[in-house]
Amino acid sequence: MSGSVVTTAFLAVIGAASLLAAAARRFRTTDALPSLDGWALADRRLGPGWTWLLLGGTVFTAYTFTAVPGLAYGNGALAFFAVPYTVIVCPLAFVLLPRLWSAARQHGCVTVADLVRARYGSPRLELAVALTGILATMPYLALQLLGIRAVLDAAGPAPATADLMMVALFAGLAVATYRHGLRAPAVISGFKGVAVLGSVAALVWLVLDRFGGPGGVFGAAARDGGPSLLLTDGQQPAFATLALGSALALLMYPHVLTVGFAASGPRALRKATVALPVWTAVLALFGLLGIAAVAAGVRTPPGGAESAVPLLVTELMPAPLAGLVLGAITVGALVPAAVMSVAAATLFVRNVYVPLLQPTATPKRQVRIARAVSLTAKAGAVAFVFGLRDQAAVQLQLLGGVWILQILPAVALGLCIRGLRPGALLAGWAAGMAFGTAAVVREGFSSVVPLGPGGSSLQVYAGLAALLLNLAVAGAGTALSGRRRDPGDPASARTAERGTP
Repeated sequence: MSGSVVTTAFLAVIGAASLLAAAARRFRTTDALPSLDGWALADRRLGPGWTWLLLGGTVFTAYTFTAVPGLAYGNGALAFFAVPYTVIVCPLAFVLLPRLWSAARQHGCVTVADLVRARYGSPRLELAVALTGILATMPYLALQLLGIRAVLDAAGPAPATADLMMVALFAGLAVATYRHGLRAPAVISGFKGVAVLGSVAALVWLVLDRFGGPGGVFGAAARDGGPSLLLTDGQQPAFATLALGSALALLMYPHVLTVGFAASGPRALRKATVALPVWTAVLALFGLLGIAAVAAGVRTPPGGAESAVPLLVTELMPAPLAGLVLGAITVGALVPAAVMSVAAATLFVRNVYVPLLQPTATPKRQVRIARAVSLTAKAGAVAFVFGLRDQAAVQLQLLGGVWILQILPAVALGLCIRGLRPGALLAGWAAGMAFGTAAVVREGFSSVVPLGPGGSSLQVYAGLAALLLNLAVAGAGTALSGRRRDPGDPASARTAERGTP
């Protein structure tokens, strides 16, 4: 009986979110001609409130709210690298996103790859940035389904029913995104904010009441013989490099930059990023819930640590309230999944389809192709999860984080360093991609790798090590070029004449 009550409450929350997504049409400029600016960036009209909700809803995904406590449940203190990493993101976003917005608006750019081509005049570098963004986004999109499935497993329906519900959820999301583009997740993000904030507050209150405060939670977890709650000396370099590298990588993901470009202006972005630490506090509380799951004696299936919090919810809460909380966590997956599909589709159309296949495509046709690609991306994510299941998706996501970090020199450094050469940036990108991929695969798809001769015990984040190589190669290439003008690179001539655009 309780299982059916949980499922009913869960479906009520999902139904409310779906109705809000359908209402996104009310925010559409009906007299505007179809354009990617309108579909992918909501006509660049999101104010500070909507930008904060959508940026927080995009950065802090449902998989974050299940994977971080799952990592805390299985690995202890190391999982809390996510807290400083999201703290580091806030000042970086405050400085970087408004500058990127201004440059994108000045040159009429819809994607970050557009901005790279406008700055450097290099189609090859544009294509490298676009393909890296697409490749890194797809497994991230698939992980949102893994988060949903972890919640559904805890909600109690049979596996076949759970899979059917997951497909139905993404089908509804696909329809809303197809019609309304970024406006659909923008509207849902408001509901997500209220639902997630309310849910985590209620759950943490129940946990603290049961154990008598935070000290009781950590004390019970330590007595249970769970993972270490203190970092070892060997874990400290990994913790620090994971925090820094993950923060730098996050701001390079296409879905985060898409939300940034959709803001109404730099002022709206600054106001939104100032308030982002609220979401960081929510993430820290979810990490605490992972420790609480250890303290409460929650037992997850083998390889299913991400189910720790959903199982804790069903153990501590009455069935109706548990269903509402699980529904709120699931809504947390719908917002980033929709933005990711929009961002990947826009990158494909603007920076692959149009320049390589159809240079004369009209704005209307670009929107039509982007809509079709966004549907394909969601369908591919569903097929990926059903076909390869959890481990392959997680492994590819680890690689995706390493890959996306390699576009940082081309995207961000050009804002403050003049004279960077596109050929040198492309060589640095290739070196970083090759080194990072080889390091992660060699260590069995672990993103933390040994650094130093002879398998040194110094463990660091592979993405950050690859970025350092990337920067070294790009810097050496730029220095060797002596800032000479390349006749085949129109951006070099413009830069020599008037500086960085």
